[in-house]
Amino acid sequence: MRVLAVFAAFCIWCFSLPALSQNVWVIEISGGIGPATSDYVSREIEQAHKEQASFIVLKVDTPGGLDTSMRDIIRAITTSPLPVATWVGPAGARAASAGTYILLASHVAAMAPGTNLGAATPVSLTAPGGNDPDDSGGNPFAPKKDKESEAGKDTDEQADNAEDSDKVSAKTAMEKKVINDARAYIRGLAKLHGRNEEWAETAVTEAASIDAEQALELNVIDFLASDLDGLISQSNGRTVIINGLEATIELSDVAYVEREQDWRFKLLSVITNPNVAYILMLIGIYGLLLEFYNPGVGLPGVLGGICLLLAMYSLQMLPVSYAGLGLLLLGIALMIAEAFSPSFGILGLGGIVAFALGSVMLMDTETPGYQIAIPLIVGLTVVSALFTFVILSLLLKTRRKPVTTGMEALLGQEAVVVSGFPGSGRVLVEGEIWQANCDAPLNKGDRVIVVQIHGLCLEVNRRTQ
Repeated sequence: MRVLAVFAAFCIWCFSLPALSQNVWVIEISGGIGPATSDYVSREIEQAHKEQASFIVLKVDTPGGLDTSMRDIIRAITTSPLPVATWVGPAGARAASAGTYILLASHVAAMAPGTNLGAATPVSLTAPGGNDPDDSGGNPFAPKKDKESEAGKDTDEQADNAEDSDKVSAKTAMEKKVINDARAYIRGLAKLHGRNEEWAETAVTEAASIDAEQALELNVIDFLASDLDGLISQSNGRTVIINGLEATIELSDVAYVEREQDWRFKLLSVITNPNVAYILMLIGIYGLLLEFYNPGVGLPGVLGGICLLLAMYSLQMLPVSYAGLGLLLLGIALMIAEAFSPSFGILGLGGIVAFALGSVMLMDTETPGYQIAIPLIVGLTVVSALFTFVILSLLLKTRRKPVTTGMEALLGQEAVVVSGFPGSGRVLVEGEIWQANCDAPLNKGDRVIVVQIHGLCLEVNRRTQ
């Protein structure tokens, strides 16, 4: 009886315990989408699965970003074993350009009132013309610039004039390929979760943008949610497709886990900034040059090597133009050549021009936040020219100077005979008496020249008048 009583008490205690909360991870995506963001979001989604979270919310407010980074995030969402909701919020946020693709790729798409999405028109990465102001010339998911809005005309007129997709289509074969790829990609993402494929295509072909209410009316999103609680309550019970299989979202007694950006994200955010990567690359190159011209110091070589490796790691994650990188390196080589063999400024001027052009062309994108600042380019061009013309010239002059210290400094010095000769004797050099050898007969006080050094013994010859 006592055992039964204990068992009954234990059961009553177990049933009286509160149910365990379901963790909902909230991951923030704000600002431009780049390598640091894609790495962070992909790792967080994977970690959420490992820690048995029930639901993932991407809180989005972005003007767009890089194509490769956007696709990495979408790949992490579409392959996630957990349902992922993208919520554009709070009011005033946006999911422009790359953010639109991420929203459509998510299992649950929601927006807060007062938010907007769209403007996902791709622009050729390699458009040669550059005469069209609409052409942002770089990232295929940068928002399209509108000529009429820049002229101050009414936006309703712009919509009326955008009659077909050919008006914003690319004029070159490469641009057409990029647009057609983006069109098919965004249609596939919309179709994946039964959303409006036609409007998704117009976001690419006509740079269409809509607010949250229009997005709900056109079946671009699933529902409106002014906050996270509204998002969770409306997501609960929905059936979504996760890795090709239907699954029902079951959420009750949730606990929000606000994820903070870790040190890796912060480090990548800094070094993948094009301006920082550009500076690191130049510090690395010049540090190694200083070490080569003045070996043995160590600090320029170590610092230069570290900075150059960090720059290479950063550049391989950024949309780098190899033509720009080649021009930049050619400019440095020409300026160094000018320091070695002065050519009345021809090599130096060519190096400065190549360096400046290469710096401007280095980042193959027009996405805000992923371009090298023009003032920085001008300043570093001037510094680079001064570095090569002044510092390297001084280093070369220093290397050509005769040795003034050590035993090697005795070569060619004049000495006075103290005793001996022919054969072995002693000479006075720079206030010191040295053992010396000479085959010629010499008298005390004669002046001789040091021609060789053998250990602590000098070879001398009679000084010729």
